Amino acid sequence: MNKHPFDQALRLEAAGSDRPDTWLGASSPAYWNMVGPFGGTTAATALQAILLHPSLLGEPIALTVNYASALAEGPFSITATPVRTNRSTQHWTVELLQADASGAEGVVMTATAVTAARRETWSANDTPMPAVGFSDALPRLRFGTVEWTNRYDMRPVRGMIPQVWDGAGQGGEEGSLTQLWVRDEPPRPLDFPALTAMADAFHPRVWLRRATRVPAGTVSITVYFHADSRQLAQGGGGHLLGQARGQHFRNGFFDQVVQVWNQAGALLATSSQMVYYKE
Repeated sequence: MNKHPFDQALRLEAAGSDRPDTWLGASSPAYWNMVGPFGGTTAATALQAILLHPSLLGEPIALTVNYASALAEGPFSITATPVRTNRSTQHWTVELLQADASGAEGVVMTATAVTAARRETWSANDTPMPAVGFSDALPRLRFGTVEWTNRYDMRPVRGMIPQVWDGAGQGGEEGSLTQLWVRDEPPRPLDFPALTAMADAFHPRVWLRRATRVPAGTVSITVYFHADSRQLAQGGGGHLLGQARGQHFRNGFFDQVVQVWNQAGALLATSSQMVYYKE
């Protein structure tokens, strides 16, 4: 049976007994973006290295990924190190290295993460899902320019890429708000790496805000996980509702915040990221 393209993209092999924290992988053309792989899969690879580690405690609650440079086509090594383990939390550092044309290895991505053994306690949700119902009649968003978008079934609700790049932008109450339904294509059972990638499945907020297609790329992204693996599994491979909004645009950088719910209305993850843009 063929593996899902996402699982192929995240395939890692142990580097050897002399490097117990290190795995070897390769960038995937199936998730290629404009100048490298889709950043969501790079973040998911960082998490995958942690989840494969034999010393793992619990499940992910937070992941921060910093993109030092674009990941190139070809092999890489990734090291995930548990730097401190407490009774219920575990703290990680991650580093992804790749050789350049001269053969010299350089840092492409760094990350930190926290995993934890969750316990049943009082819980509440102060961020309810918007009243946005899913329907198969919603048109699927399709791009012809970047390969990674073909790996997702995205059904926009509001705030998608402008049809006319006229510099007018979107203001008023809508601002830089986007809402869309998204799932892996073909469908795949939801897990933490897939949720990580889908938290990044939004076009740059500056494109929507300005209706000007300027170069832009994520510098740093943090994903907070509010669900455990059992709750993720309950949704199967169905669509999730993602919502993204920019908060401030200034001097070449903007941030955006994201929420992701399942169709039952459970908030699965939130994220924030800082994005670089050019005039």
